Order: sequence, then structure tokens, then C-alpha cells
Amino acid sequence: MKNRIVRRRRNGEYELHLSEDERDLVRSLTGQLRQLLEGNEQRPDPSLRRLFPAAYTEDDERDAEYQRLMHDDLLAHRLGCLVVVEQTLEADRLAEDQLVAWMAALNDLRLVLGTRLDISEETDVLDPDPADPNAAAIAVYGWLGWLLEHVIDALNPV
Repeated sequence: MKNRIVRRRRNGEYELHLSEDERDLVRSLTGQLRQLLEGNEQRPDPSLRRLFPAAYTEDDERDAEYQRLMHDDLLAHRLGCLVVVEQTLEADRLAEDQLVAWMAALNDLRLVLGTRLDISEETDVLDPDPADPNAAAIAVYGWLGWLLEHVIDALNPV
């Protein structure tokens, strides 16, 4: 099991095996997401819509009330997870709560990037067409999914 990217240890910690380039990519992506989230009040970015979905799609008034009540809590949680990732980016071992924060942040990154790229079931994220101008971003989306899968597998051993 040495080839696992994330592995649970007997003491309850998790080993995280990422290259320096992969850590740099996560650092860049979390920084970009932080900027989007912190700038969302002045000019809402449509790529964040899946992070703050409508609760009442048929009732604008009820949905506005829900957003008023929940938005700040959701935002604080998402930013808190990004802080944990940023603080543990160089760590080789994580506590379970830290890995759960990584899971949430990776999922948020995928949701935003997937929304921006308009990813669908038909999109080949494992082998994007090199001629596609979004090929690199699609590959990053696929890599985030792969990393997220490793995190989930480590947190939920069979």
C-alpha cells in the first residue's frame, strides 16, 4: 500500500504523499478560490453558484431569506477549510479533522472549476483533447477528482 497518495496510519493520522509540484498546484488553487470567495460580496462570481445553491428554486423570497441566514456560515466554513489546507500544505501527516477539511476544500475546488468549464458526463476529464483550449484546466479538474477519491478512500476504509 506504499503507492497510496493518502494512507491511514495505525495511530489515526493520515500520511499525505504529494510532490512539490502537486502541493504548489493546491496552493495556487486554494489561493484563487479564497480570492473568489472573499470578493463574492461585491461582485458575485457565477462559478460559485454550486457552493451557495438555491434552497428554494420556486420561491425567490424564501430563497433570499435562506441565503441571508446561511450564506455567512457557509462562507466561513469554506474559508476555514481553505485555511486548514493552506496551513498543512507542507505536512506529510494530517489529523482526521485536517483531512476532512482537505476533502471539503478539494470538493469546493472541483465544483467551481467544473462550473467554469461546464463539465458534463460527456467530458473526458482523464484524457482531455489536447486541441481543446481548456485541456489543461480539464486535466486539473480530473486530478482534483483523483486526489479527492484518495482522500475519501482513506477516510472510509472498506
